[in-house]
Amino acid sequence: MVKFRKWGSVLIAAGLVTLTACGGASGDTSKGSTSSSGAEAAFSKGKYDPPIEISSVLMPKKYVQGDTKENNVHDRWMLETLGIKHKDTWYPANDDQYKQKLQLAIASGEKLPDFVSVPTNPVLTNQLIDSGQFMPIDELFDKYANKILKDHSAAHPELWYPFTRDGKKYNMPILEYTDNDDTLLWLREDWMEKLNLQAPKTIADLENIMDKFKNQNPDGLAPKDIFPLAISLKNNTNTWMGSLDWLFGAYGTIQEQWNKDAAGSLEYGSTNPGAKEALAKLKEWMDKGYIHTDSALWDEAKSAESWTKGAAGILPGANWVPDWPAPDLLKNVKGAKYKAYPIPAGPNGLIGTKWQNSGVNASIMINKDAKHPEAIFLYYNYLLDNLANPAAGSKYEYGFAKGYDWDLIDGKPTSDKEKIKNFSNEFPFLTGPARIPDLYMKTLVKLADGKAPETPYEKQMAEFRKPENWAAAKIVMSQKDIRKQNYFTGAATPTMVSKWNLLRQSELETFNKIIYGKLPITAFDEFVANWKANGGEQITKEVNDWYKSVSSK
Repeated sequence: MVKFRKWGSVLIAAGLVTLTACGGASGDTSKGSTSSSGAEAAFSKGKYDPPIEISSVLMPKKYVQGDTKENNVHDRWMLETLGIKHKDTWYPANDDQYKQKLQLAIASGEKLPDFVSVPTNPVLTNQLIDSGQFMPIDELFDKYANKILKDHSAAHPELWYPFTRDGKKYNMPILEYTDNDDTLLWLREDWMEKLNLQAPKTIADLENIMDKFKNQNPDGLAPKDIFPLAISLKNNTNTWMGSLDWLFGAYGTIQEQWNKDAAGSLEYGSTNPGAKEALAKLKEWMDKGYIHTDSALWDEAKSAESWTKGAAGILPGANWVPDWPAPDLLKNVKGAKYKAYPIPAGPNGLIGTKWQNSGVNASIMINKDAKHPEAIFLYYNYLLDNLANPAAGSKYEYGFAKGYDWDLIDGKPTSDKEKIKNFSNEFPFLTGPARIPDLYMKTLVKLADGKAPETPYEKQMAEFRKPENWAAAKIVMSQKDIRKQNYFTGAATPTMVSKWNLLRQSELETFNKIIYGKLPITAFDEFVANWKANGGEQITKEVNDWYKSVSSK
């Protein structure tokens, strides 16, 4: 797996979940309380007894071993382990159908389920809050969330910002691995070795490397056939592959996101004076042929393709590049090698890249009329405590279900899908797969340090993650302090609704014309003035008002 699954896959796994009580009176659920006697007994035992029934909306998946939507390994496990079972389940065809049905229900005032799984979409979150059907979860979270959930939310209070209204929290976060998409630079290591080049510590060092890659190419390629830096200028330049966040960061800003200025207020990074310096440098690199002239037509995958075909020597990407697209490079270019390098510093010693992952994949909202609103915490706590990092000797040491995602082959446990008949590791977990946010990167760093894997999770990472991946993770974590958070994670402000598309179009056109030399660098100053006059100044005020409302204690 290249990138860890985002909200779509969580919805495939989770969808909507409705809990129907099998007994017990409802408490004051509008205040986040619960049917206390049944809840206390369930959390004491770790299981509802007698069981409660849930109805859920799950999207179609591949079933094996004779399983069906109505009778499968997950549902049998859920009933036996937690005392929860399905009832009256609906199966939408895909993510789009799910979202459409949910929005139609909101618009029509239809009663929504007890538990609603929500993608990382602030517009949808706000629509659900506005529907009046969902409760703040502050008290439920304080009472029932486990240590993993509480510790991570305390360390990353920004994860609550998209879910906060009038000082109250409305969504239970579903956790994701942190730092997994942070940018570093992947260089052609065979070229570095043949040219006897050292790791670039500064942008000037990187320029020297690009010049050597182009004009003294060790594979004997002509300068006209080499464009050392693979980037995407088509849509976003602060993105997941072929990104330029690291270059803008070298000049004190991160483009296309909202950063904190020296006074602690939020500013749009593309209007910071540092963006002008970054654009001037990109124009210089375009003139020297370090960047392909078609970059404005390339999306992220296309920028990676120039690297895997051997026409580029530097690809900005995440720690998982060894899984994709690096195998294509090794296939296409005989003798090719690659290696991750740290982000270099700008002329004034500044270093910066994006950091937009607070460790949240999606979230779940709880209907104010739910009779057992605490049940999702019982379920998710169990996953986090038992499956996210299983203990050696536990029933989940080798996987979730024998015969599905692991089995005994010749008397030895394996999770090799090539060896297991009807292999399946796609289970309809109501919250998606359980993940402890910092576990992935910590594990890779441990492996990079040469320490032997000890836990089942560490052994799995040692088996399925490549050493280049381990080393890249260590670089990411060694430069953790350079990551710059995007502080605006709310729904579009009123002025954004009417003005933002035009402002973004103007930004993209102006920046590309500067890079391609069709406008002078002074056009940046005109862009900023027009951006402010045409709605940007008001948007900045609205963004700061939102930030104060969600971050104030």
